Amino acid sequence: MTDGPSEQSGGLSRRRLLASSAAAGGGVWLLRGLVRPGSAYAASASPPGFPAGIDVYQRAYENWAGEIRTDQLWTCAPRGPQQVLDVVNWAHGAGWTVRAQGQRHGWAPLTVADGTPAATRVVLLDTTAHLTAMSLEQRAADGSAAVRVQAGASLETLLRFAGASGYGVASAPAPGDLSVGGALAIGAHGTAVAAVGERPSAGHGLGSLSNLVTELTAVVWDGQAGRYVLRTVGRADPDCDALLTHLGRSLITEAVLRVGTDHHLRCQSFVDIPAAELFAAPGAPAGTRTLAGFVDRTGRVEAIWFAFTDRPWLKVWSVAANRPLASRAVDGPYNYPFSDSLPEPVARLAGDLVSGAWASAPLFGQVQYLLTKVALTGDITDVLLSGNLVRDVLTGDVLTHLLAGGLRSDLWGASRDLLQYVRPTTLRETANGYAVLTRRADLQWVVSQFADFYRTLLAQYAARGEYPVNGQVEIRVTGLEDPSVSGVPGARPPLLSALRPRPDRPDVDTAVWIDVLSLPTTPALHRFYRDIERFLLALDGERATVRVEWSKGWAYTDTAAWSDPDVLARAVPASHRAGGGPGWDQAVAALDRLDPHHVLSSPFLDALLR
Repeated sequence: MTDGPSEQSGGLSRRRLLASSAAAGGGVWLLRGLVRPGSAYAASASPPGFPAGIDVYQRAYENWAGEIRTDQLWTCAPRGPQQVLDVVNWAHGAGWTVRAQGQRHGWAPLTVADGTPAATRVVLLDTTAHLTAMSLEQRAADGSAAVRVQAGASLETLLRFAGASGYGVASAPAPGDLSVGGALAIGAHGTAVAAVGERPSAGHGLGSLSNLVTELTAVVWDGQAGRYVLRTVGRADPDCDALLTHLGRSLITEAVLRVGTDHHLRCQSFVDIPAAELFAAPGAPAGTRTLAGFVDRTGRVEAIWFAFTDRPWLKVWSVAANRPLASRAVDGPYNYPFSDSLPEPVARLAGDLVSGAWASAPLFGQVQYLLTKVALTGDITDVLLSGNLVRDVLTGDVLTHLLAGGLRSDLWGASRDLLQYVRPTTLRETANGYAVLTRRADLQWVVSQFADFYRTLLAQYAARGEYPVNGQVEIRVTGLEDPSVSGVPGARPPLLSALRPRPDRPDVDTAVWIDVLSLPTTPALHRFYRDIERFLLALDGERATVRVEWSKGWAYTDTAAWSDPDVLARAVPASHRAGGGPGWDQAVAALDRLDPHHVLSSPFLDALLR
């Protein structure tokens, strides 16, 4: 491997790196899982007429990567569904809006927009303080069960609760600090399709978490009563399919999710497969280790490809009732501490990046890859053969610390312990996000097309002295929404899910999720994301339908996300209208009917959902 930027380049010099050892560089807050600002307070009197008995205070809103920050906005913490109603009906009468707030682990401005001023007549409704109850509702003869859960509970708590009774899900998002309500609002997903010859057991869906819902309770307008009420709708109810993935255009207080018998999983990590082999074009020679080949064998994969490196970190999960002899047993989630909390020298390097040493991106990518390889496999050969800059970061003390934690390339345990592996302390990066719907047979074509374009584009930017990406590409593969997984006769797929099938293309059965991550203030990043987005949206329409990942970045201009008017007004709706059948227009009409006064909306959502 190369040494990255030379000591004479515009990147991070060896002397500068060593000098930085006394203090962390600017921006290292991105590494620490802080929720800023820390304390909430009220600088003025409560909004006039605000319901008594509900905690209300002023607090700035800040999202995961810090790209969305607001002034101190009024925030409340209702203690139950009735208090939620009290707040919404007060807002309707007072001319305010209400925005549900969960763990704020998202990127898109679906709650509030960046820079929202304190004078805005909006109150944030924090579901995580009290709306966290859950219960096991029923066990079915087919091995599935139903869990009733309030919207503010975290996914980590939900999966732990289900697991304690012997239940789990086929896939889940890697972070545990997502609220259930927030995850359902955007159609959160993991990575899983059926391996060749596999038949998923009852309750195990291969689409989004929203597709597991059998019943939900939402705040809706009652025209006869002249007020907002709580309404419980079953999965076969005509309005349920619009509420399942509502993007924040509604407010869900509670949901019932179907879960299946828990399966122990084995997770193997590979760091020796060249990207050119893993993402090879279809028709590669026999024996080539392709992403599609791993998917066929196990059904569950994730590729993490650090910028300016040539060997991704590939994670491959497989169902394993008993621990394989080579596997290390684990009894809790978050089993990759080297990525949850970066060693101090690596954190300093990230700090220098944020402070302006953007040309150090190749060095940072190389360090991240080698850090991962050492922690997973114990092999330090590449570190020893690397140049001085790498060895100045991955010092002997760092390597000793990594090896002391034990090797982690082959893990085995309960499903949730291997599906959840991202803590709030991980590096706070921004991300774009797209789902490419295709035929299973075209999966390798999709990843090869993207990989070739990404590699070429990154090199073109670097040739101009621009380094827009200092994080990684993440590729996951899921199935599409199959409403029969809910076990409810007459169920339909979530209308606004990125995974809703195309009625005219039953052969399209797979989604390839593509995210590119980088530190949020990186120069030229939005322009690079715009180029990626235009490439994906222009993919062969016969082989690919591209939809945005709601929680991530999309609709890029040269300088901002969620801003391209053509993508917002044409491309996004068109991707959900493709193939005909109920979709975008039906969802928009239903959400408007359930909240005709737009109390549960925002200017951004009003512009998007029209």
